[in-house]
Amino acid sequence: MAKIKIQQIGSPIRRTKDQRATLIGLGLNKMHRVSELEDTPEVRGMIRKLPHMVKVLEG
Repeated sequence: MAKIKIQQIGSPIRRTKDQRATLIGLGLNKMHRVSELEDTPEVRGMIRKLPHMVKVLEG
């Protein structure tokens, strides 16, 4: 299965609990951290929920 690489570009400070939980679900929690995940519809949905906090590097 294809992989997707994402990087956190926004801080979780002053964000709602569900946005923080989504970041943790993506394997991110600190600024500029990079995570490589399977490219599934679930992961794509999580990325769509946080367009202001994550950046897709490849995939």
